[in-house]
Amino acid sequence: MRALLEARNLRKNYVRGGRLLANEGRGQCFVAVDDVSFEVAQGETFAIVGESGCGKTTLARMILRLIEPDQGAVLFEGSDLLKLSGAELRAQRRQMQMIFQDPFASLDPRMRVGEIVAEPLAIHEPRLSKADRMAHGAEMLRRVGLDEGALRRYPHEFSGGQRQRIGIARALILRPKLVVADEPVSALDVSVGAQVLLLLKELQREFQLTYLFISHSLPVVTQLASHIAVMRAGKLIETGPAEEVLRRPSQAYTRELLAAVPEIPQASQV
Repeated sequence: MRALLEARNLRKNYVRGGRLLANEGRGQCFVAVDDVSFEVAQGETFAIVGESGCGKTTLARMILRLIEPDQGAVLFEGSDLLKLSGAELRAQRRQMQMIFQDPFASLDPRMRVGEIVAEPLAIHEPRLSKADRMAHGAEMLRRVGLDEGALRRYPHEFSGGQRQRIGIARALILRPKLVVADEPVSALDVSVGAQVLLLLKELQREFQLTYLFISHSLPVVTQLASHIAVMRAGKLIETGPAEEVLRRPSQAYTRELLAAVPEIPQASQV
């Protein structure tokens, strides 16, 4: 089976303080992502796990071309995203959506929830009427557990877990093939986070989604992951089927991650 997503030798450097390396001498360059390669098959959940600052979020944003890599390639359905522009890039981007870490900062407080959820339709399907966009938004909000009344309200009127559901609805409104979930439950209480994980699992089955799941916690990704890659200091140090990595980790760092965070309990309902 051909990979839906393939990252090849991705690398991203940053210059400390934003100054030119040539003017500052050696030792000023920070390697955030260092020669990272992996493949994600259709329908699976590929989790990238590591401590804060290891390069996970930089990697996720390079996959979506929110950040440009310094080298490497990102292939989506066989097309190199780094070589696309204009209409071709927009067509591929609608198939790749992101759920952000912070459900408070990721929603525009000046917009009503209906506008937030339907905004991707306004961008990618401009011929749809506003009424049709709102109807699609209401349908997606219901699917993530919010009623139609949420359309007319503002983000500050909702709890953190509800806001993350709004973010999920926005990510899925275009029916993408790939969803990049960047620490989607780290800002939530444990019980609320468990419910959101179960919701993501249900939505994956219903919409045949593929997830690239970013987390600092191995116990969290056990709820969803089919494959796990462990990241440390910009490199992938261990990759394999989730069961193998969780039961027989080959790296001491992976064993430390397993022991560091208590397992999230299963929620009784979403």
